[in-house]
Amino acid sequence: MKPKVLLALPPPADVLARIQRECDAIPSGQRGAFTKPDLLAALSDVDGVLSHTRVPFDAEVFAAAPQLRVVSNFGVGYDNVDVAAATRHGVLVCNTPGVLSDAVADLTLGLIVALARNVVQTERLVREGQWGRGAAMLGLDLKGKQLGIIGFGRIGRAVAKRAEAFGMSTCFADQFSDAPSGYEYCAYRSLEDLLRESDFVSLHVNLTADTAKLIGARTLALMKPTAFLVNTSRGGVVDQVALVDALREGTIAGAALDVLEREPPAEGDAILDAPNVILVPHIGSATKETRRAMLDLAVDNLLVALRGDIPECTVNPEAVARA
Repeated sequence: MKPKVLLALPPPADVLARIQRECDAIPSGQRGAFTKPDLLAALSDVDGVLSHTRVPFDAEVFAAAPQLRVVSNFGVGYDNVDVAAATRHGVLVCNTPGVLSDAVADLTLGLIVALARNVVQTERLVREGQWGRGAAMLGLDLKGKQLGIIGFGRIGRAVAKRAEAFGMSTCFADQFSDAPSGYEYCAYRSLEDLLRESDFVSLHVNLTADTAKLIGARTLALMKPTAFLVNTSRGGVVDQVALVDALREGTIAGAALDVLEREPPAEGDAILDAPNVILVPHIGSATKETRRAMLDLAVDNLLVALRGDIPECTVNPEAVARA
């Protein structure tokens, strides 16, 4: 008997056919977030889920899914999953790291360039008939500027490579202090020193209890008034209220955000009217090539787990002992 899987995102026909060769696939019919009652009902007799980061899996959900063996997330993040609860119930949690590093790094450097050269502001001036006018015409050179990278994993390192090509100096803050092989040009700094010294600060950490609101009023106050903040990691890493205050008060010069605390933002959210901020709708991995690679890896994870093996991209391999 084939295992039963819930598809929380609609895959293309060839991917669906691949899943159906090994599983009984149940399309959810939903592209967005599930309501809790719908999710509880859908998982009552399901062995696996091909999910995305807007579907919440908490202790109540796992308790209501006695057959569930794997949640395979389409994305590098997994803060939508209570991993401890999944482990207690013997459920593997998988993600798709690595395949999106270049796409996110490309966007990060693009946002840094846009901030430095006032790309968004000057584009608006052209549309308003003010060609060549205004202080926004004068931007900044990136050569010689310092980029501080918070979180020096795959994406952080990919950003460092790109920044080097622009002539920037790079430092990083992480749980380790020795630069990995090949990145000796990147200097370690404590978080506080990195914030004090850097002209651009780029966030590349997972959202955890330790990193929630890592950038708030205290840490923003450490930054130079001429510095810029870039976040392409998780919205919850930044205290958005504190950031709006910092932008309005000139504590920092500007920010570029691919992620927000609430996505999409509510109508009237203060971040929408904050000065000197570039907002894009969580497009870090949004290239055709990357999204397909992420989907293929998520399906690989799902099928490997349902065959009884542990996928390489498993967050909690210790869950097998609880199964």
